[in-house]
Amino acid sequence: MNVPEHNRMAWDRQVAAENPWTVPVSPAVIAAARRDEWSIVLTPRKPVPRDWFGYLVGARVLCLASGGGQQAPVLAAAGAKVTVLDNSPAQLGQDRSVAEREGLTLDLQLGEMTDLSRFADGAFDLIFHPVANIFIPDVNPLWRECFRVLKKGGRLLAGFTQPVVYLFEADAKLEGKGELVVRHAIPYGDTTSLPPEKLKQLLDESSALEFGHTLEAQIGGQLAAGFVITSFYEDRYDHHLDQFIATQAATLAIKRAE
Repeated sequence: MNVPEHNRMAWDRQVAAENPWTVPVSPAVIAAARRDEWSIVLTPRKPVPRDWFGYLVGARVLCLASGGGQQAPVLAAAGAKVTVLDNSPAQLGQDRSVAEREGLTLDLQLGEMTDLSRFADGAFDLIFHPVANIFIPDVNPLWRECFRVLKKGGRLLAGFTQPVVYLFEADAKLEGKGELVVRHAIPYGDTTSLPPEKLKQLLDESSALEFGHTLEAQIGGQLAAGFVITSFYEDRYDHHLDQFIATQAATLAIKRAE
């Protein structure tokens, strides 16, 4: 099964359905960003601390798997030189629409988040990677590529979903009763963990295929790639588990200058 191709089509459909993560920011948001009054998210709700970004004016920023007309235009309006790489043409189209509307310059690139071979070593000062690696089976190539294309002293801002989310049976009836049934081992993958009939249902519904990664892969993978993690926070969303534990997290990682 070609997971990137399937998820590309799934996210194109999400744009047509106006999924909240595909709706471009308003002119008012861009105007505020030009006044240096802005915030964006790596995880669903909590704004990223501004000091995580460092000095943005003129910084070369890669918004990685971050299409949708939300984060990249704000960073460009704040003064960064922004490249967006996303697997969905429709999501990139949302960024293009904001750029054209607001007179912003964005370099829009179609591609998979694990393959940054089109970019030179040290090409970027900062990578902004919101929760998206749930859509790839292996995060380790992602971290290695991020390390390569960042300059020395560069920053990786990454959001991810906690693996606990994927332990439980995804059943609205159970969640409605407040029940949680452990069903899956971690690491998890829709393509390997679900029974054939449930996987077929996801495919028939054109839902994006998801993967639950271990913390060793999410955090240890960044460390193994050579990063130093200097800050961390958790966030909550609308999963049934969020009443008990934060299901989202974000890291600030640095490529050491020496």
